[in-house]
Amino acid sequence: MVKIDWKAKASALKKWIKSLSGGSEAGKAQVAALISPLAPKDGFPVLPKIKGAAFCSIEAGVRYKNRKDVMLVRLAPGTTVAGVFTKSATRAACILDAQAKLAKGAGKMRQGAAIVVNSGNSNAFTGRAGVQSVDAISQSVATALDLPVERVFSSSTGVIGEVLPHDRIVAVVADLAAGLSEGTISQAAQAIMTTDTFPKGASAVIAGDGGPIHISGIAKGSGMIAPDMATMLVYIFTDAKISALALQKMLSRQVDRTFNAITVDSDTSTSDALFLAATGQSEAAPLAGQVAKVFEAALADVMLALAHQVVRDGEGATKFVEVRVTGAKSDIDAKKVAMAIANSPLVKTAIAGEDPNWGRIVMAVGKSGAAADRDRLTIHFGDILVAQKGQRHKAYSEERAAAYMKQDELFIGVNLGLGHGETRVWTCDLTNRYIEINADYRS
Repeated sequence: MVKIDWKAKASALKKWIKSLSGGSEAGKAQVAALISPLAPKDGFPVLPKIKGAAFCSIEAGVRYKNRKDVMLVRLAPGTTVAGVFTKSATRAACILDAQAKLAKGAGKMRQGAAIVVNSGNSNAFTGRAGVQSVDAISQSVATALDLPVERVFSSSTGVIGEVLPHDRIVAVVADLAAGLSEGTISQAAQAIMTTDTFPKGASAVIAGDGGPIHISGIAKGSGMIAPDMATMLVYIFTDAKISALALQKMLSRQVDRTFNAITVDSDTSTSDALFLAATGQSEAAPLAGQVAKVFEAALADVMLALAHQVVRDGEGATKFVEVRVTGAKSDIDAKKVAMAIANSPLVKTAIAGEDPNWGRIVMAVGKSGAAADRDRLTIHFGDILVAQKGQRHKAYSEERAAAYMKQDELFIGVNLGLGHGETRVWTCDLTNRYIEINADYRS
């Protein structure tokens, strides 16, 4: 097993984060040694510009020093907006505000729109002060961009329970508005990071009726990741022409098999938000028929790519794991089993230690609450048949399985042998570094 000097990485990461806001090239050169070992090898992708979506990022000093921590997106008149949010009972003020605005029809208003995001402070569990912060920030953006306040959506991510110093954000809104550009989405991806070790982006282009249709998305997320959204902020933009209702339906259909199919640590955040905005600026005709189906498939691909990057940047992660459950009585039962495996500390620490301890898979199946029959259970590690019909398979090789567990990307397959229900989820291992990050998060 390769040992990673996480303390050295953490120290170097601070220097690299500083370099993102204008520091030395030497700091940037260290990035390859700093980011998660599971990060995309080619770094942040080149995302197509979305006509009608302009970005700006700035250093406001909300919590971090010497790095950009606030980003603003201005969306053209006619943009439709959809969203899905955390199901936490302790949702942050910005989440409640966005949900209320979309419920009242703000997603389909014909005026322009804006999204403003800060990192470092989640503005959650801050009582009336949290509401006042959202109102102050939203009103300042509305004034600067000449928008109805109902069309300004805000997000916050970071420490829970500390009052947001919104005056620092309000103070830079004019500069954010003045610096808006369609070509700076990569900087926006950096500004929303917290414990992330790399910015996350994905895109797609499809052939529309009359011209290309583009999709570009960015996300942040590294810990407190579990279904019903996660400690994620996700912003996806397209130039497609589509109604707010159709956009919302597509988003809601695809979220369960993407962002709600990942887990790092089983914890659900107060502040998860996924916004999807369609500017309607493509030359292509409004989405309809087969083109709409192709668009939704491309949207799903972008969502899944971003979701996978969140898992790959799981705090302290060294292994990316797909868990596939088949043969369940229902898809619901399959999801129960898959998440029981993916969230089990015993399973995740075995993976971290490169130990093919398949008994822990048996344990997780049994505790899941789903229908299961020991004597019908089949388990695979990759293409290795581990167990079948209630016992270890006679041809199973512990040596071969141990060698397989040394890979960075792993597959765990479970067939319950009871029906046709199935699902896939993605997770990572649980290492000492996860403890270090979260023990020191506020210090």
